[in-house]
Amino acid sequence: MIARLHGAVADYGGRRALGPFDLALSGGEIVALVGPSGCGKSTALRLLAGLEKPTAGSVTRQAGRGETALVFQSPTLAPWLSALDNVALPLVLAGQAQAQARQTAALALKRVGLNAAMDKSPAQLSGGMAMRASLARALVADPRLLLLDEPFAALDEITRRQLADDVLALVADLKPAVLFVTHNVEEAVYMASRVVVMTPGPGRQAGELAIEGALSRPAGFRTTPGFRAAAETVSAMLAQAMEAVPA
Repeated sequence: MIARLHGAVADYGGRRALGPFDLALSGGEIVALVGPSGCGKSTALRLLAGLEKPTAGSVTRQAGRGETALVFQSPTLAPWLSALDNVALPLVLAGQAQAQARQTAALALKRVGLNAAMDKSPAQLSGGMAMRASLARALVADPRLLLLDEPFAALDEITRRQLADDVLALVADLKPAVLFVTHNVEEAVYMASRVVVMTPGPGRQAGELAIEGALSRPAGFRTTPGFRAAAETVSAMLAQAMEAVPA
């Protein structure tokens, strides 16, 4: 186990946003967290990242500083740096020599298909390219825990699908524990080995479904009966969780 929430509760200004909530992440698995807006998905991610402390319950992380990486919906690249220097930045900040950090960053950018865009500024990158650069920056130090907070939400469908396959390939290679937060049920089923459904806020677990098959998804996976059945099951869990909320 790489990280775990146990009975985690998060309160803000006297209002409960999450919990109690339990979640465990193991190396090499992708867990997708789905639920309605405001249910606490991103709060759970921030607790696992160590960005916030729970009001109650506990957070256990085997991934220490430098071993946890986050990717948000916005690429959050430094506009004054090239793609190469953006990706090298975490290594430089960790004390690595700049030449070595840039060499490692170049390899990371090649892995995500940006070897021809290393010298471009963030303003010169398309949305999909900027997100690839963000993924490269997150993975450059081979993290044990990778946290993805709706990273594809602002992208078009074709780019979303391409990036989903990119992430699956990178995870298969590096084998971190991954938490993937999304509103999109089909994206969750495609990306994850396990989908956790949350109730409306304050978020609790409403259900969980293991997704069969290797994470290197074959062509046409979205059209298979297994995929369609899993997506319908998750959608039904989500609808049931919504109906259980008092009017």
